[in-house]
Amino acid sequence: MEEDTDFRIRFSSLGFITDHIGFRGTIKSSPSDFVVIEIDEQGQLVNKSTSGLINKVLPEPNNFAKKTKLDFQNISCQEGSNQEVNTFTKCSDDDQNHQSGSEKEDTINDGTSKGEEEKVHVLGNLLDEKTNDLLTHFAFDIKEKWNSKTELIGSSPEFSLGRILDKNQRAILHSAVRQKFPFLITVGKNSEIVVKPNLEYKELCHLVSEEEALDFFKYLDAKKENSKFTFKPDMNKDHRKAVHHFVNKKFGNLVETKSFPELNYNAANPNIAITVRFREKKHKHRKRSLFECQDQKVIYTAFTLRKENLEMFEALGFLAIKLGVIPSDFSYAGLKDKKAITYQAMVVRKVSPERLKNIEKEIEKKRMNVFNIRSVDDSLRLGQLKGNHFDIIIRNVRNQINDSTNLRERILEAIENVKNKGFVNYYGPQRFGMGRKVHTDQIGLALLKSEMVKAVKLFLTPEDLDDPVNRAKKYFLQTEDAKGTLSLMPEFKVRERALLESLHRFGMTEEGCIQAWFSFPHSMRIFYIHAYSSKIWNEAVSYRLSTYGSRVVEGDLVCLDEDIDDEHFPSSKVHLVTEEEESASTYAIHQVVLPVLGYNIQYPKNKVGQWYQDTLSRDGLQTCRFKVPTLKLNVPGCYRQILKHPHNVSYQLMEEHDTDVKTEGSHIDETTLSLQISLDLDASCYATVCLREIMKHDF
Repeated sequence: MEEDTDFRIRFSSLGFITDHIGFRGTIKSSPSDFVVIEIDEQGQLVNKSTSGLINKVLPEPNNFAKKTKLDFQNISCQEGSNQEVNTFTKCSDDDQNHQSGSEKEDTINDGTSKGEEEKVHVLGNLLDEKTNDLLTHFAFDIKEKWNSKTELIGSSPEFSLGRILDKNQRAILHSAVRQKFPFLITVGKNSEIVVKPNLEYKELCHLVSEEEALDFFKYLDAKKENSKFTFKPDMNKDHRKAVHHFVNKKFGNLVETKSFPELNYNAANPNIAITVRFREKKHKHRKRSLFECQDQKVIYTAFTLRKENLEMFEALGFLAIKLGVIPSDFSYAGLKDKKAITYQAMVVRKVSPERLKNIEKEIEKKRMNVFNIRSVDDSLRLGQLKGNHFDIIIRNVRNQINDSTNLRERILEAIENVKNKGFVNYYGPQRFGMGRKVHTDQIGLALLKSEMVKAVKLFLTPEDLDDPVNRAKKYFLQTEDAKGTLSLMPEFKVRERALLESLHRFGMTEEGCIQAWFSFPHSMRIFYIHAYSSKIWNEAVSYRLSTYGSRVVEGDLVCLDEDIDDEHFPSSKVHLVTEEEESASTYAIHQVVLPVLGYNIQYPKNKVGQWYQDTLSRDGLQTCRFKVPTLKLNVPGCYRQILKHPHNVSYQLMEEHDTDVKTEGSHIDETTLSLQISLDLDASCYATVCLREIMKHDF
């Protein structure tokens, strides 16, 4: 297609650092021809058994903490902090099956909630008997008027609990009142606590049962990290939409909602439940409740994921559905190719090793396997790996056009040249979605310019193919009918369906599209921004090499640390080359770095720096600060070495015999050559880019 041809032309225009002739061949004829195995930080291949290192598998945790005795003097986890104490929650850990919030109460034999007993105890300790009684009467009076459909006349009634000078006791009292009476809210006024009717509770009671509303507001007030609340299953899609809308409108900055089918889901009887969970917040000194302090350990399960011919985000979406979590609960060290067999380390939160083992058979149908399953203490972060090992077969190897030199000599020359001189460290074409009408960098540019509707349309642009996915995309661009498109979009297209469900809920407006992008995990939203930055970096390094060659010149940026092998090193390690240093040839070309776009980088002080500014102006980003507040995206930027070297390179040339039947009874036995090559690359390097330098051939 024309767009893809343009991309190939753009990529083929990128320069080389070596000057050998190279050769031609075909890569990725099948996924088994391209095997990628992650190398962890200890230098071990992640597909090897870690049986000797596996931590003891932990048993499933109890849903509820044991009843604790309250100590008002030592209730805070952080000395002097002003916080609410949430020991009375009935919410479940995310590791549990979806249930109605009302089904998980921690009760004793007489049916009285343990939490209720403790709330009475707290209120009795902090309030005198008269105030306690008046509070109860106030609460019952509000409830009675609501139940009798009597509207509250005049301004909203209030009841004062008086002034509480101790801030820790105020925090405890706020929580205790709201937990005992979820249909009330508390407001602080100069150390005074005022109680009012919770009108949002009343509004929710028009949508769900009072029991569910009670439990939901108790869940909200408890603020238990990594917990969730599930409404009762509901067959009515419009009703579910109304509940989604209420929760997101009133509490969207605090929680997010997702719909999940019941475990016994039947297409003819689609009982679907809405699950609410707190949005992740990473504050360095966040206030924590007593419950969190006592039971703050989150389950993390590490495993090795093997996938074949499967996009990584699609794999994560499928795993998330099977485990009842969301894609952002998975962490990984790096992205992997689609058309390949890949092995990579992963960690999933709030899922026990036992649960992960239970889905092994199901995911095999999607060409995935999980093994080396074990409990760990924390998630992974991008770049937390030493590199990747590649086993590659290049098929139909042959000389370049008009090159008559012995092919074996050409291959030896090419590989040795790149081993010695290295290769230009371009981002690979797969980062940009080569082969598609719309590339990921185009979506990233639209997001950076806050063109949210355009970015959604780009994401849903169909290819020139007649299959269910592209027919659905074509229908959407013609009609903007998200609901109708959902009925056409296959179930396995997890990302597309998540986006469409949000568009159906919020509409195809600028604000609706912003909400739709939040259906993707943060790592995926920022992926598109990084794709644009990567495209600019590729063009910048090609310009740098064509302008100055392998000389290190004044105004270049160099990395002072010889041991740096990734992009995440501080600006203090980056040095601006002076005129004197250029004259003295102080630095070598392999030390030169170029900035990957962001708000916290410096540009070269030569023609390359001016090239960056001109390019950003061309794309309408001359004033861009590389922050997209509406999507909670901040891109600080980093530096990337312009040259890299492969390690542990080995290769073997093999003959393959293909028998081609030309005519009946006539056979021609044709011999072709294949090159089997194995090599290790540092983190964030692309094997296809290294092969491009070796072969002098674009794929």
